[in-house]
Amino acid sequence: MNTATQPFVILLVEDEDTDTYLIQWALKKNRISVDLRQVFDGYEALGFLRRLGPRFLDVPRPDLILLDLNIPRMGGLECLAAIKQYPALCDIPVVILSTSYAQSDVAASRNLGAADYFTKPMDIHQLVETIRVLGERWITPRATAPKHLNEEST
Repeated sequence: MNTATQPFVILLVEDEDTDTYLIQWALKKNRISVDLRQVFDGYEALGFLRRLGPRFLDVPRPDLILLDLNIPRMGGLECLAAIKQYPALCDIPVVILSTSYAQSDVAASRNLGAADYFTKPMDIHQLVETIRVLGERWITPRATAPKHLNEEST
């Protein structure tokens, strides 16, 4: 039996490379080790999750999806709704990480099945703290559990 732990995989749906870099930096600053995969919009996210096309054929199933609401082509709320309607994907926790702090976005995200909602702070120190809290809630407990306990049969 192979007891080697597999890396905790996060699918980051983020169209801003600067935000992606800062999120990676904040993860490192908090000593949170993950396999971070980035796509730029909702269509790419669904392609990744459903392993459509040659680009996404061999991608790992994410343990967590970090989803920005303000993404091109298919917005975050539409993408979230699609993920939660697809039976093989609906058990993956989706955490919103967006610049929007509008209560309507928070409520819509929760109504569509988001597991949590974080507002991206503009201050780098606050971002490190936000990622620390996100890590404590969603990454660290699941990353330390045996992989077979984290995944549902699909």
